[in-house]
Amino acid sequence: MTAYHRPPSLGAAAALTADGGDVAYLAGGHTLIPAIKSRLRAPDALVDLAHVPGLSGISREGDRVWIGAMTRHADVAAAAPIPALARLAGGIGDPQVRTRGTLGGSVANNDPAADYPAAVLALDALVETDRGTHPADDFFLGMFATALEEAEIITRIGFRVPQAAAYAKFANPASRYALVGVFVARFAEGARVAVTGAGPGVFRWGEAEAAIDAGGALPDLAPDDLNSDIHAGAEYRAHLGGVMLRRALGDMA
Repeated sequence: MTAYHRPPSLGAAAALTADGGDVAYLAGGHTLIPAIKSRLRAPDALVDLAHVPGLSGISREGDRVWIGAMTRHADVAAAAPIPALARLAGGIGDPQVRTRGTLGGSVANNDPAADYPAAVLALDALVETDRGTHPADDFFLGMFATALEEAEIITRIGFRVPQAAAYAKFANPASRYALVGVFVARFAEGARVAVTGAGPGVFRWGEAEAAIDAGGALPDLAPDDLNSDIHAGAEYRAHLGGVMLRRALGDMA
């Protein structure tokens, strides 16, 4: 039987992993609970982070907006002072998902079609944990893989405030996951463009960044290494990448 824990502090949550075994952190639960119900996971213990203080909230510190890992999508949509990030959060799933799902849970899970990883990467974010800080460019390592070590807990994420930014996605009509999503952010040193949904994990689109900085012709995605499944083929996703890039640039604010 899986044990259930509701720790009162971050230290207490981390301590629950000291004895080993398969310990799963519970944030919003939108990935973990279905996996348990489908018997794809059978953790020895669930550690519910909902009552750990200091893991929620939104604040501005210098050139970054810091958002606690347990902050719900609905709260990011309502209060994030980066408009493109707020709009991204408002387009995740449906109202029920946005009311329960959390920023940290989504980023730690790193689903290849999730929206938040594109914002983390394009907004040059810092992923702060109970053990240190991960720059966005070093954090995402492929499908469902991140730089997080075993039992490492995301505490908050700091997004750089851009000069302008926008996110555009072509959503699956049922799940609202991105078939392709493109987040564009402009900073003084140049543009950052991140793509989700198209490949096995979120990635920066260097050709698009160079074209935006140079004011040149905008590219389409190359279909090599893009996903091809029952929802869309690689060629179609490549085309959507160009469409979403142009749409995001048209919405920049």
